[in-house]
Amino acid sequence: MGPAADVSFAAMAPRRTTSFRAVSDAVLAIAAERTVQDGLRRMVDAARDLSGARYAALGIPDGEGGFRQFLTAGISQRRAAEIGPLPRTHGMLGAMLETSRSFRSGDLRKDPRFEGWPERHPVMRSFMGVPISAKGVVLGAFYLAEKRPRGGFTSGDQARLELLAAHAAVAIENARLYERNRELSAVAERNRLARDLHDAVAQKLFSASLSAETAATLAELDAAAAQAEMRRAGELLSEATAELRALIFELRPPGLDRDGLQETLRKHVEVLRRVERAPVELDITCDGRLPAGLEDGLHRIAQEALQNAIRHAGAGRIDVRLGRHNSLVRLEVRDDGVGFDPVDGGLRARHLGLTSMEERAAELGARIEISSAPGAGTSVTVTADA
Repeated sequence: MGPAADVSFAAMAPRRTTSFRAVSDAVLAIAAERTVQDGLRRMVDAARDLSGARYAALGIPDGEGGFRQFLTAGISQRRAAEIGPLPRTHGMLGAMLETSRSFRSGDLRKDPRFEGWPERHPVMRSFMGVPISAKGVVLGAFYLAEKRPRGGFTSGDQARLELLAAHAAVAIENARLYERNRELSAVAERNRLARDLHDAVAQKLFSASLSAETAATLAELDAAAAQAEMRRAGELLSEATAELRALIFELRPPGLDRDGLQETLRKHVEVLRRVERAPVELDITCDGRLPAGLEDGLHRIAQEALQNAIRHAGAGRIDVRLGRHNSLVRLEVRDDGVGFDPVDGGLRARHLGLTSMEERAAELGARIEISSAPGAGTSVTVTADA
């Protein structure tokens, strides 16, 4: 190797060191995040900074032609809402999920795989796609567009993003293992609660029933003994009620305190899609944590509304939207199912979920509107001041 090569290598070394340090700093910042979701969001920001892109996204497919997650940087919440729901895995988005090789283009629109953009989508020219893979399996991809200042993405940009993608693969794999473990834990917890209901509450209710029957038998023979049995039945029912309340309190999702309402809703919807095969679409435009009581109440209302839609509506599509404008938070669960008459007293007697949602909203100081009609679907809308 001659002197010229030595000079070239010496000139490249500081740039490589700087790039490695930039990626290292980004990875350390990502590792410091409290939740997997926050870490993935930080990765999108890091990808944008490391590549000099105006726009960046991280997509994780759901295996059914869509994205389980599609996180963006550089596009405002308002513009994202105008663009619409999560994209499908087609065109260049899908192409980056079918290979473990990165791709760069000076003008994305000239590639034969390009299929256009939805309305209100920003115009993008320069493009770089970097798959995120582990053990030969593509888990997701980074999408970068509009190199700044105007120009094309370089091999150096690609090298930095491929290094970041290796760390992203570890984070995504860890998230999958964590979710699997949580699902198993949830099954174990449901089994425990079922045992507790059988061992404690059910026995007390059975004893209360016997006391009531005994009181009825003694009513004409021994009024004092009948009154004692009735008092005993009342005490047992009070104890059963207290235990039921304690068990219901335990049903607060363990991740709600840690991950917040937005991430807990995402995970709940993912489980419904996978386990119930429910056609649920989720749209969240609400950033930041809400007061703990409000998060808990909104989550329980969303759970109840979703369960009603899945069990009773026969819906072909269920939409869940959580948004925030200044201090006003709005939750909506809408389906295109069979609908019902909301003022039907008999129906309310059979489906206590409607009353339960209204009571929870009242406890939050929130306004709830349950709108439905036979054959016209159902919408449950809650607005609350955060």
